[in-house]
Amino acid sequence: MSVEIERKFIASPSVLTLCQSGTPLVQGYLVADDTDTIRIRQAGAHMLVTWKSPRHGISRDEIEFPIAPEDGAELLARLPAGRRLEKTRYRVEHAGAVWDVDVFGGDLAGLILAEIELDREDQPVVLPPWVEREVTADARYRNSRLAAGALPEQLAA
Repeated sequence: MSVEIERKFIASPSVLTLCQSGTPLVQGYLVADDTDTIRIRQAGAHMLVTWKSPRHGISRDEIEFPIAPEDGAELLARLPAGRRLEKTRYRVEHAGAVWDVDVFGGDLAGLILAEIELDREDQPVVLPPWVEREVTADARYRNSRLAAGALPEQLAA
């Protein structure tokens, strides 16, 4: 089983000048609770199912595997709108590291999040100038919660 070690940040719109060709993503959440997250993701013509464990610090266990596109499309179609989200993912390099920059659409338009995956929790990270603030520990910025469609700034703290 692989381990995902990831930090997440709000990015400023200035990063968009570095975003060249992105991958449209549609994600739907089959399960999203304090114990498990199970999502279906459409990335272009590919469909993936991902299970993630609860976080321990900035780490969590993760299993991901492909499924048939028609099965993934059926699962996504069966999920209500409040359990799906759309975004475009860009890969942006900074200081020798590759960042995933997610530009959200729909009710989340205007939200830009940047994530960096690490090899270890104490790995130093050189923050790009377009990073505004870290939201790794802020549950309101989990994609499974964002799928409900409200920008976190509009939610009560």
